[in-house]
Amino acid sequence: MNGLPDLSRRERQIMSVIHRLGRATAAEVLGELQDPPSYSAVRAMLRILEEKGQLRHEQDGPRYVYFTTVPVDRAGRSALRDVVATFFAGSAEEAVATLIDMNERKLTGEELDRLAQLIDRAREEGR
Repeated sequence: MNGLPDLSRRERQIMSVIHRLGRATAAEVLGELQDPPSYSAVRAMLRILEEKGQLRHEQDGPRYVYFTTVPVDRAGRSALRDVVATFFAGSAEEAVATLIDMNERKLTGEELDRLAQLIDRAREEGR
């Protein structure tokens, strides 16, 4: 599904924090951001992300606790699709080659086998 809205850089950072933590208050999000904006700016962006359908909140005493509405795998696929389109002219081959080349450690035999299986499956399915 490509229905994820465009998010600003800061909104993506906030979503990344909440995906990583699972659930978070505005103060927790603020504490995780590099070069953070003001607390009120974080609260405003959380409200905007709710309006965009990316987050929901539950009240926990006086605090709102935010959680994502978009599963992390779906959000990751959408973000990766954008990266491949933007930086690799839509070429999955170029993107995968770059990921393998930039990996700081060598891939294990098990990881290479898994990649080979995915390639074989793609061939069988005609992708």
